[in-house]
Amino acid sequence: MSQKIEGTPSAAVHSTAQIGGRIAPAGADRSKPVEAAAPSDSVRLTGEATSLQAIQRELSTAPAIDTARVDAVKQALESGSYRIDPQNIANRMLDMDRQLAG
Repeated sequence: MSQKIEGTPSAAVHSTAQIGGRIAPAGADRSKPVEAAAPSDSVRLTGEATSLQAIQRELSTAPAIDTARVDAVKQALESGSYRIDPQNIANRMLDMDRQLAG
């Protein structure tokens, strides 16, 4: 008697490829679930990223407003001794623009 094989295998055919990197040997106890391999991903930060994290920690603990500086400016405004230096303001804005562009 001969049989003719046609088409692709049915969905009931199972692969013999390794699952999770391990195959239980013949006759082994298969009542326990197969454990997944431990993740091996790792992250290494560059020096720049480490510096940014340090700055972020520093800034998160610092107060949002320098009250001593605010009080000094208030007193200077009240006494009329506060001077606005447009050239200094312009230079600092240009410096900031160069830093952001670089």
